[in-house]
Amino acid sequence: MADFRLQVFYTAAKNLSFTKAAQELYISQPAVTRHINALEEQYQVLLFERQGNKLELTPAGKLMMEHSERILQQYQQLEYAMHLFHQDHVGQLRLGASTTIAQYVLPPHLAQFIADFPHATVTMLNGNTRFIEHELSCHNIDLGLIEGVSRSPLFTYTPFQDDELLVLASANSHYSSANTSLNLQEFCRAPLVLREHGSGTLEAIEKALHQQHITLGELNIRIYLGSTEAIKLFVKETDSLCILSKYAVTTELQNGTLRALQVENLCFKRQLCFVQAPGPQSPLVNRFIDFVCKRAQTPANGS
Repeated sequence: MADFRLQVFYTAAKNLSFTKAAQELYISQPAVTRHINALEEQYQVLLFERQGNKLELTPAGKLMMEHSERILQQYQQLEYAMHLFHQDHVGQLRLGASTTIAQYVLPPHLAQFIADFPHATVTMLNGNTRFIEHELSCHNIDLGLIEGVSRSPLFTYTPFQDDELLVLASANSHYSSANTSLNLQEFCRAPLVLREHGSGTLEAIEKALHQQHITLGELNIRIYLGSTEAIKLFVKETDSLCILSKYAVTTELQNGTLRALQVENLCFKRQLCFVQAPGPQSPLVNRFIDFVCKRAQTPANGS
């Protein structure tokens, strides 16, 4: 195994907190302190220093952080490669998925992946697109899956599945009973409930509206909600419209509680993407990307 002291140091340095390192590694805080002290004694340097209530890395700590990250990545690659001699895919895969993907798209892929690779340890964070990209930049996850349309030059994006956002109304709404088609003026006047700022869904909506020279400020937005399920429940109880992924409303469309409406000249399409930070990727990350792309029948080409 890799030197556990190095793992303890890396976790404490990443979080700049001995308490968070202890929680993440399931050890006591005094144990974290002992491991850090042992490294400091071994190299005769100070790795952390206090700046008021904050913990900061010393120059020696920053150097150790840089090397420990590479060493731990190489150890994961070694462990993965050695287990392949027994056709055993071993390793840790830390995923972060934006809300729509985490709730409605990824679970079937995850279920099959875990069945095919039972010795892989998979964890997943859930949040909006902005949160997932932040966690990736902080190295808290190995791979992100997002539905946003904006692209950061810091990351690599790989589409794996197409998606379409639908304009929806409750089956009891007058929008459903009167017609299934709206013109742009009717759409702009209709009361809307939308996902929160920072979500990939709202980004895609803004992009489609921009192509028609419409801003969010021109819409009749009643409320922003941070949950797709909350939006569906809100719309079912009001005479409002919402815009959600087709994957999020499969059940409601089938049982007739929600109805999809057409809006002239508006089409909300997007791609669901893997997002990766620069640098070497663990073999298990590459294995997972290939696995999902094959299941989604989409070539794994970066963008």
